[in-house]
Amino acid sequence: MKKVTLILEDGTRFHGKSLGYDAPVAGEVVFNTAMMGYPESLTDPSYAGQLMVLTYPLVGNYGVPAFTIEPSGLPTFMESDKIYASAIIVADYSEEYSHWNAVESLSDWLKREHVPGITGIDTRELTKVLRSHGVMMGKIIFDDDPDNIPQADYEGVNFVDKVSCKEIIRYNEGGGKKVVLVDCGVKANIIRCLINRGVEVIRVPWNYDYTGMEFDGLFLGNGPGDPDMCSEAVDVIRKQISMSRKPICGICMGNQLLAKAGGASIYKLKYGHRSHNQPVRMVGTNKCFVTSQNHGYAVDIKTIGKDWEELFVNMNDGSNEGIKHKTNPWFTSQFHPEACSGPVDTEFVFDDFVATLK
Repeated sequence: MKKVTLILEDGTRFHGKSLGYDAPVAGEVVFNTAMMGYPESLTDPSYAGQLMVLTYPLVGNYGVPAFTIEPSGLPTFMESDKIYASAIIVADYSEEYSHWNAVESLSDWLKREHVPGITGIDTRELTKVLRSHGVMMGKIIFDDDPDNIPQADYEGVNFVDKVSCKEIIRYNEGGGKKVVLVDCGVKANIIRCLINRGVEVIRVPWNYDYTGMEFDGLFLGNGPGDPDMCSEAVDVIRKQISMSRKPICGICMGNQLLAKAGGASIYKLKYGHRSHNQPVRMVGTNKCFVTSQNHGYAVDIKTIGKDWEELFVNMNDGSNEGIKHKTNPWFTSQFHPEACSGPVDTEFVFDDFVATLK
């Protein structure tokens, strides 16, 4: 392993050793406190452009499963067809792995996908820095390479356009009610959860005008980056809700895009929510759920239109976790009810959506 250094935009340095592909990289440094699920997290398109810090110290001990495709056309164990995170940062990488389903090590997988990483640093100290300062841009450089790379731009890039599908893809054709899914970087398990409930999924690019299509419901998927970069998607959503009462459900970025279409504004969280244990309460009840989350932006609930109301709220910081329309069947969750990895306590969100399809 080569000696490498992580340099944050404020000049803070962490020294470690290379993991995976040997190449310098720059991006937004974010932390994830989940104890497991790195194959799913790395392949989640929402991590595009980010250097993912794992706070759990031991990483790699259960290896990586084979990339296989289900009859539905979805990857079996991953959330997409490749790694989208720009890099991974861990404290203690285990070269030895043991799992009945593993076929290769994490390092070998990273090398195949040309994704660099760093190991041997105090990721919890790094997380404290990010928690105090907020997420920062950073870069991983090789100590023996005099060449440097510039800090990356994150907020000025439309990552949704980079990760969205480029043409219409259909799943479970003829299966039942038709749902248009707006792909902003959708995870495979969101599609799977819809298919498992007997609907036909029509996956369209993020900026596609679907208002002239025949469908029974609209689903707004997750995705990376700043939702303010997705004005084209918001315009189409606004057009849809002005002409139809068809059911709408959104997850993660889908929550933010529907809120923007309803007149709300978005703000960036200091260090985001990226974990498997975010407590969320359903407004108007005492029901509190443990949820899986991965987002750096939130809806400013004070700016929501008069026809909308808050549906879920985060119990840690009070930020918005979902909205609903007062009269129409339109609702969202900022958290991931499909999890993968993480708790599935809130999969009822999919049941509630499918129940509204007519």
